[in-house]
Amino acid sequence: MSAPEPAVLVLVGAGPRATGLLERIAANAPELWDGGRALAIHLVDPHPPGPGRIWRRDQSPLLRMNSMAEDVTMFTDASSTIEGPVRPGPSMARWAAQFAGRVPRQEPYRLPEDPAVLAELRTLGPHDFPTRRAQNAYLDWVFRRALAELPPSVTVKWHRTTATALTGPPHGRQRVHLADRDTPLDADLVVLAQGHTGSTPSAEHLAHADFARRHGRFHLPPEFSAEADLSGLRPGEHVLLRGFGLAFVDLTVLLTEGRGGTYRTEADGTLTYLPSGREPVLHVGSRRGVPYHSKTRYRLQGPRPPLPRHFGPEAVDALVAAGRPLELRRDVWPLMAKEIGFGHYHELFHAHPERTALSWADFTDAYDRLDWYSPAMAGLLGAAVPDPADRLDFEALDRPLDGLTFATPGAFQDHLRAYLASDVARREDPAHSADLGAFLALLSVHGQLPRLLAAGLLTARSAAEEVDGWWRGLFNLLASGPPGFRLRELLALSRAGVVHFAGADLVVGTDEDSGTFTASSPTVPGRTVHATALVEAYLPGPNLERTRDPLLGWLHRAGALTEEVLSDPGHTHRTGRVTVAAPGGHLLDPGLGRPHPRRIALGAPTTSRALAAFARPHTDAPAFRENDAVARAVLTTLNRGSTPTGQTPRRERLGAR
Repeated sequence: MSAPEPAVLVLVGAGPRATGLLERIAANAPELWDGGRALAIHLVDPHPPGPGRIWRRDQSPLLRMNSMAEDVTMFTDASSTIEGPVRPGPSMARWAAQFAGRVPRQEPYRLPEDPAVLAELRTLGPHDFPTRRAQNAYLDWVFRRALAELPPSVTVKWHRTTATALTGPPHGRQRVHLADRDTPLDADLVVLAQGHTGSTPSAEHLAHADFARRHGRFHLPPEFSAEADLSGLRPGEHVLLRGFGLAFVDLTVLLTEGRGGTYRTEADGTLTYLPSGREPVLHVGSRRGVPYHSKTRYRLQGPRPPLPRHFGPEAVDALVAAGRPLELRRDVWPLMAKEIGFGHYHELFHAHPERTALSWADFTDAYDRLDWYSPAMAGLLGAAVPDPADRLDFEALDRPLDGLTFATPGAFQDHLRAYLASDVARREDPAHSADLGAFLALLSVHGQLPRLLAAGLLTARSAAEEVDGWWRGLFNLLASGPPGFRLRELLALSRAGVVHFAGADLVVGTDEDSGTFTASSPTVPGRTVHATALVEAYLPGPNLERTRDPLLGWLHRAGALTEEVLSDPGHTHRTGRVTVAAPGGHLLDPGLGRPHPRRIALGAPTTSRALAAFARPHTDAPAFRENDAVARAVLTTLNRGSTPTGQTPRRERLGAR
């Protein structure tokens, strides 16, 4: 009897998301794959597999992750609610420890090629924030480990090129067209895992670019920081930066240290910036007017909070079962806030009981029964937690400049410097470890939301303005901030006059008479900043009409995928995301009116909204759940389906062609 024809899977994209999927394929193959049949997996990506484009080695060594090394993993653990097997693996910190001889070697073992990266890994501690180049080395190893764990019947080949089109009937062979050859790849299933793809400038950005051209000025639309060309910014030039998140932090690093500036640590521990003379002058503002809160540098001082408690599967099921339209802030947020509050107060009561006035048992007995925004809850928190600084106030955290005005720019600079110094001190002081308890509960809440979103009960306005807008912004403010030392550097840059704070609710415009960009804020009434350059200091969001990804653009123009459109009476919002069906991630094909049986998409540009490809350990990461579900669907489908005729591949080492 002849051997069955090999099955063929094409993964478009070979970065962390595709790597996570490969790891899950390897984990689930013993159960779901017939070892007597060959499976050929083709990776299509112009960038090396594992790190991919965003985490490629070719970027500034000054750029760092915003997570500590012990908080980065690509592996499932006991917290993972998945159908497939849990296969634990090392966090980045434990993986790096092998190069200093502190733990056994992790196979497949190989020294990083870059001597600077190897030196960093040998001294990297659990609480250190690694460079992106170090993360590149970790992701490269995770990819090689996933390859090593695949069964002998599965082969992997990397094609160092770009996918440009995808054709083929719904129940037949799919053809992935490539940029560097005429012959397409034939496949039984195709998975799109391109990650963050970027987009061309919007109409507003094009108008600003036209203004810059006409007046000989500089404009940078939203761009990935490591890829931004900043060479057009002149020393001493006044630059507006709209955005105060991680992109701003990276751009500021590149425009200061990246141009030769250095920091000196003073006797009291503060930093002084020593300019090189090549820096521009930066004016930064945003909707909130402050940067993200810095990351904590401590561990929990008490036991880990038992999560979820108030916003878990049962709470989500109850919301879905009601079957009525939902508004996030009205119907869901009070449960989310109560869950985050539980994490905060669990740590406060267990680690710092001297700052509480009730027993934990008495507190939780009342807390569990009360609504978050009820007067009774406010009374409970006031009685049980005497110091307001120990209470969780989301409104104050979210909009710290609301209601504040300053007569002079200098007065506002002083205020924001004090705000930054206080934030860093709090995030580095374990006396405030309740903030870490809240952070862990925030991650738990984030992991529960995809199930609610998939039910489709949120109104269009709420999904657009409250989920993709307000909630995403609040989550990033509290969970996605920079290391504390970056805010210490920002303080030094402010004192040195290199960075100026422009305020909240920033309004950016143009002045034809002076040929300058302008910025104003109600934080400093009557103050207008003029600058000869405008930098949009935030990342480009998903947009199918303007995507830079050739394949997504082709599929969109061909009508072969469905953009998520949120609509209800009086409100329509196009999110720019690719609509996929849960849990397998199949593309919704407009021509079929249903999910395409042979095309799957996962990750950043899809409606799953499981953005992060790696995660903090013990947080039941949504991306890991999605990877497992898709891996199981792929193996099950390929194992039982008919496949195109092809030559049985032999086992081979990863190769590019």
